[in-house]
Amino acid sequence: MRAFDGIRVIDFTHVLAGPFCTYQLAVMGADVIKIESPTAPDMMRPEGVDPALADQGLGSHFMCQSGEKRSLAVDFASEQGQALLRTLASDADVLVENFRPGVMARAGLDYETLAQLNPALVYCSISGFGQTGPKSQDPAYDNVIQAFSGLMAHTGSVQTAPVRVGPPVLDYGTGAQAAFAIAAALFQRGRSGEGQYIDVAMLDAALMMMGTSVVDTQASGQPPTPPGNSSLTRAGYGCYETSDGLIMIGAFTIRQNATLWRALGEGAIADEVASLCAADLAARVDIDSRALQQILRQQSAQHWEDLLNPAGVPAARVRQLDETLQSEQVAARAVLQPSGLQIDTGRPLQAPVAAFGFQQDGPALHRSAPLLGEHTIEVLREAGIEPQRIDQWLEDGVIAAPVNQCASN
Repeated sequence: MRAFDGIRVIDFTHVLAGPFCTYQLAVMGADVIKIESPTAPDMMRPEGVDPALADQGLGSHFMCQSGEKRSLAVDFASEQGQALLRTLASDADVLVENFRPGVMARAGLDYETLAQLNPALVYCSISGFGQTGPKSQDPAYDNVIQAFSGLMAHTGSVQTAPVRVGPPVLDYGTGAQAAFAIAAALFQRGRSGEGQYIDVAMLDAALMMMGTSVVDTQASGQPPTPPGNSSLTRAGYGCYETSDGLIMIGAFTIRQNATLWRALGEGAIADEVASLCAADLAARVDIDSRALQQILRQQSAQHWEDLLNPAGVPAARVRQLDETLQSEQVAARAVLQPSGLQIDTGRPLQAPVAAFGFQQDGPALHRSAPLLGEHTIEVLREAGIEPQRIDQWLEDGVIAAPVNQCASN
């Protein structure tokens, strides 16, 4: 039995932050019903590098956070669709949405309305800037919040910053924060019996992910200097050229810096460094960096990784993602699991599931990402909707299902 077995989630989310949040609930057992408009589904469905999957509305940018979910296609701009969704929400445990503030209220699907029908409902709103403040109505994507939050200005070097972080880290970070908040609210409900309204902002998540920089900026009165690939105060904490590529070394503490020098055969420097304080280490960062660079250029990156790790020095050869995915370390973990989908060549795809494992009943991916409306009939039947009404809604375009489904089956 997974942690959220028996928990039903009504999922009004789209793009990345919201869908990743509900995906994390789904892989832990929640029954997540993804709500999409029949005519304007999640914009991620056609996004990805494989044309065949994109044509099915199962693009890689959609499928990687949509497994384990069921899809209900309903026109929630219509009064009938809104009434149907209120019925579903009245029997749900969680509702998650990431529209701009006010959209759900105009559809009669806001927390105040639904809490009257279901006082135990945990309702989570995710938006760029949150439900309050002068920018609450402004639209946002990951790149916009990177710009506003200061993350871009903190990324790169003094010569190159600001630089956008490549992957949409704030989308995923926001989704993780939202999933944790929902889990906490469900735990709280178990004690109080009462539901909860949760307001999650991507900007707030960005600040949480920059905690040390946020505090340092307040303490110093100055924004952080972009560090590039190396520390400005510790030579042993940075990226260096080798004979065939780059090595990233993570010797942060005094002890680790001394161990680094000793592993490199520089016992005298190691003894000297071991007696220093952090300020002393920072004062000699340029000299030590030049010395490290001279040594590290003499051998391959893999050689140094194999030498330093057993000595207790964090270090890794800089890899491309495709090599990482093929590594024995990733294969030894359960972070990637079969998605149930394959690309045009017939090669199956694995999807990232969760960054943690349980000894028993942990995160798992049993169901592939759904086609638009794939479970419309199934969900409505479970809700006790009469077959005649389902047929009429299909005819009127209130709901939609794949062409191989019909209400009378």
